[in-house]
Amino acid sequence: MTIAKTLSIAGSDSGGGAGIQADLKTFQELDTFGMTVITALTAQNTLGVHGVFPQSIEAIEAQLDAVLSDIGADAVKTGMLFSAEIISLVAKKLKQYDVKNIVVDPVMVAKGGASLLQEEATQALLEELLPIATVITPNLPEAAKILGKDEIQTADEMEEVAKQLHKLGPKYVVLKGGHLQVGPAVDLLYDGTTVYTLHTERINTKHTHGTGCTFAAAIAAELAKGVEIKEAVETAKTFITAAISESLEIGGGIGPTNHSAFKKRNI
Repeated sequence: MTIAKTLSIAGSDSGGGAGIQADLKTFQELDTFGMTVITALTAQNTLGVHGVFPQSIEAIEAQLDAVLSDIGADAVKTGMLFSAEIISLVAKKLKQYDVKNIVVDPVMVAKGGASLLQEEATQALLEELLPIATVITPNLPEAAKILGKDEIQTADEMEEVAKQLHKLGPKYVVLKGGHLQVGPAVDLLYDGTTVYTLHTERINTKHTHGTGCTFAAAIAAELAKGVEIKEAVETAKTFITAAISESLEIGGGIGPTNHSAFKKRNI
């Protein structure tokens, strides 16, 4: 049998809620074959990130070449890339292997506040990765940091921010509004012409570890299967909403989402 192949280029979360662990669970639940290139190891649990250990450029390059030269990828999702050097390498390899669907989740800060992207790496993200991205999926703090803006505080600001992000080169922008503290959970999809709004009821839970990783991974899985962008984002929104609504009270801090909730609801 044949199966769509989805690659995560991201950090490892030892607690299993985010990073490549979340991505692989998402890829599996959405019926794609998941692969990984690990950019960094984190010592992490529900209470926070206790250590970040970047992999060598040689190790990351070897992983990329091994996967892409043999198996290939119908879609790639990038997560924690950590440094300018890693971003440059990833961008070079994605162009070398002519990867068609690139979902960039610009991971910058962990839920607990730990930095997951070096300060000087933001420029490499802007210059090398965003211009080749099919879609980027920043949350509001990440969007503000990318654009050098103050805090984005209202839903009214989101449309203009999405348009500004689109000018940086990605084909599509998905701007996540979960950090707005009031009203429904609103995300925007902008394709360069039209703004689409996705509304869901805000779920009252603190257990949201890995939501950004999971949402972006779900978009990548759908694109890998040949689904058009709007439908891919809608499915990803349904997937992450189900995962949050049945989130897991694991550990003493911010627990993870439940990656099996979507499929259970659709059996």
